[in-house]
Amino acid sequence: MDFEAYRRELLAHCYRMLGTPDEAEDVVQETYLRAWRAYDRFEGRASLRSWLYRIATNACLTALEQRGRRPLPSGLGAPATDPDAPPVQADPADLWPRPIPDALVTSDEDDPAAIAVARDGVRLALIAGLQLLPPRQRAVLILREVLALPAAEVAEMLGTSVAAVKSTLQRARATLHDAPEADLVTEPEQRELLDRYMSAFMNSDLAALESVLRDDAVIEPVPSRTWFAGKRTCVAFLRHVMGEPGEWSMTPTRANGQPAAVTHFRGEPFGLAVLTPGKGGIARITVFGFPDLVERFAGTDPANRTITPG
Repeated sequence: MDFEAYRRELLAHCYRMLGTPDEAEDVVQETYLRAWRAYDRFEGRASLRSWLYRIATNACLTALEQRGRRPLPSGLGAPATDPDAPPVQADPADLWPRPIPDALVTSDEDDPAAIAVARDGVRLALIAGLQLLPPRQRAVLILREVLALPAAEVAEMLGTSVAAVKSTLQRARATLHDAPEADLVTEPEQRELLDRYMSAFMNSDLAALESVLRDDAVIEPVPSRTWFAGKRTCVAFLRHVMGEPGEWSMTPTRANGQPAAVTHFRGEPFGLAVLTPGKGGIARITVFGFPDLVERFAGTDPANRTITPG
């Protein structure tokens, strides 16, 4: 029983369902425990991989019954129009998605095509969009669209009919119809945009930061419920947070298949900024102001690069 061979892809699957790496890791462990206990009843009518996915999916659905959804700020309402107004503070009970290190869902041993598929399947826009779906719609969409499993197999996994799977998939697709698509930007272009972003922030160069944003750029500072759309509004907001040269320090990494920066402010852990690069510049900056992310992402830059001010 080579359960471990499926750990990375099961973790990615549970992360898509749940929106946080910690919860996903817990459910993968629960999946393996359930599989060990039930293996004597596994009759081989499905592949071991499909059997594990069935256990993991149903464990995720059980977990989702016990708490609410995890949208980003853009899933909670319209963008703010006044960048000078204080952000709307989040309720302590609010639940937010969390980014996942690329290293947890891809391996250096994977071929480039497999890495590209794995990264696309956890990109932040997709994860945020999935959180807007009811749990069973979420499961069906992931199993059918991301994993490309046959409708009959999905129906068996979820204990429902093929017709129900098809109608559930249609409803899920309709909800995510307007979800942003990923732009095709090469990795060298992504690294350049990340380097320019980090250098501008660390040098408090607002003009340089403005030059790296697209006209339709969006900033989502989590855990605030406020977010901003359009370069002009984003730059006006950033003016309030940029600080003095040297107050921010950043190191490059990758999260959700996207370039990201591990961030300290005045020497203290601050969180993680995940960039969505697009043709012509940065399309979205999602800032997760959770200091514990600094330790989780420390040392995860695959190129071991260092960006210094100046």
